[in-house]
Amino acid sequence: MKYPENILEVAALGPDYLGFIFYDKSPRYFDGIIPEIPGKIKKTGVFVNATIHEITRKATQYQLQAVQLHGGEHAVFCRELRQVLPAVEIIKVFSVKDQFDFSRLHPFEDDVDYFLFDTKGEQPGGNGYTFDWGVFRNYPSEKPFFLSGGIGPEETGLITGFLNSPGYNKVAALCHAIDVNSRFETEPGRKNTKQLQEFKSKILCQHQ
Repeated sequence: MKYPENILEVAALGPDYLGFIFYDKSPRYFDGIIPEIPGKIKKTGVFVNATIHEITRKATQYQLQAVQLHGGEHAVFCRELRQVLPAVEIIKVFSVKDQFDFSRLHPFEDDVDYFLFDTKGEQPGGNGYTFDWGVFRNYPSEKPFFLSGGIGPEETGLITGFLNSPGYNKVAALCHAIDVNSRFETEPGRKNTKQLQEFKSKILCQHQ
């Protein structure tokens, strides 16, 4: 999110999380004021290889309830961040293409709240296309995760198929959230609320 009026419009749809990107190379870089939004919506700071000091400063300034680590942060870094921000959810991002070595998750198991799986591309995020969700057949963890990566209005059938498929029962139960971004934008940081509302309604209707 980037624009105050759009933040309020999207917040009115009742998402669980709203993301604010604190990575100055992103066209969605946020340095404004977050208007007052319902407390049940978790304000989430997105960081790419930021220092613990930078993350802590933004978490305090914007009263963040979650941080998303989108760079090469290692497990010790997450552990140290947890000690500094014990009440803030830590979401560690991993990039996926056609395959993924799930053994990479093991060092992070005790130090993050969620994993997030995004599409591997030229940018740390917002590449606009999905990866092969078939990799989750080999998901070995009990850690809940965010499903991300180029998810747009056309993916409702794929998502409900994934969440309802008997072949993915265990994994689908661990899918904590669907993370959407660039495919719902009219410009970087500005979301199409009509598309978001339709997407949310279809997902909720089809996933029972």
